Amino acid sequence: MDRKVEGTSSDGNNMNEGMLVEMGKECQIWGRRGGLGHWWPELARSCHGPGSSCCWSGTAAEFGLTWARLLCFLGLLGLVSATWNLASLRCGFSAFCKCDFLPDLRGLECDLAQHLAGQHPVKQLVMKGLKAFVENPALAKPLVMSFHGWTDTGSSMLVQYLFQGRMASPHVHHFSPVIHSPHADQLEHYQSDLKQWILGNLTACGHFLFLFDEVDKMHPGLLGVLRPFLGPSWVVYGTNYQKAIFIFLSNAGREQINQLALDAWHACKDEEELQLQDLDPAISKAIVNNPQHGFWQSAIVEDRLLDFLVPLLPLQHHHVRHCVTNELAKLGLAQQQEEEVVRAVLDRTAFFPEKERLFSSNGCKTVASRITFFL
Repeated sequence: MDRKVEGTSSDGNNMNEGMLVEMGKECQIWGRRGGLGHWWPELARSCHGPGSSCCWSGTAAEFGLTWARLLCFLGLLGLVSATWNLASLRCGFSAFCKCDFLPDLRGLECDLAQHLAGQHPVKQLVMKGLKAFVENPALAKPLVMSFHGWTDTGSSMLVQYLFQGRMASPHVHHFSPVIHSPHADQLEHYQSDLKQWILGNLTACGHFLFLFDEVDKMHPGLLGVLRPFLGPSWVVYGTNYQKAIFIFLSNAGREQINQLALDAWHACKDEEELQLQDLDPAISKAIVNNPQHGFWQSAIVEDRLLDFLVPLLPLQHHHVRHCVTNELAKLGLAQQQEEEVVRAVLDRTAFFPEKERLFSSNGCKTVASRITFFL
């Protein structure tokens, strides 16, 4: 005859097999909801089947019921994690800000090498800065990069390799002086709005990218409110601003960069031979000495808060050709037709200086739109 399993509950009553069966039923219900109905009944039966030696005291019985429920929950959680994976579960509940920041540095490096023509400083400085930023577990300050020259030349390509939502990501913000600060007589109002805008975003999430376009057209003094967010020695309470990325785009320094590139050509040197130590001083001087620039009297340059000054070089004929072939490759044109379109685009591209006709006046900015006229 099967031995009856008995125990004493906390109120002195006997705990018989019925209570254990109820435990098994409850666990089975949980398991079925998670697709685990085949396993949980075995757990229940193992504790009350024939010859079982599960004889619990009253306190142990209550504990056993709680423990069974806990095991059921953990099993269900295991199924969920196996189905969605833990990263998806974490992203879905509370850490979208971290999950949206998915830097693909290898993909960025490949894209820069393949599609960004004539910009070796960009490839060198951007990859150096991003690798150090992403791989550093204890950041002291945000990453701050300022691009100067032909601001259409690959300066925003990196965004799509940093955030899952790319430019549409809620953690990527684009600031334009034409849209956000058009009136010079409202400078104090713009300063207050900009500060609160940055503070509010960084309070919600540390992984933000702020893209400031046409800095050379911003009202002088506006960007001074950013100074506390850019350095390593300030504490901005309630924020984790060290994880942010600030990118500034500006035409300031373009004339100086163009002149250095022209001098290199006259000296029979390739643009790739231009050294950063020659370009940096020229750009810094163009910014600091320009009272109409957005960095004017902001102390951002003087306090060395810009981690990288990235010069964007003027593009020569072979660079524009590279841009055209890249666009045509997306269309899958035959090689003969491709060459005809390349020649047509180059013939209608303005180059400077007038005598040498060496550099494209618009970089690769209008290449995509021009191609459609010759297809």
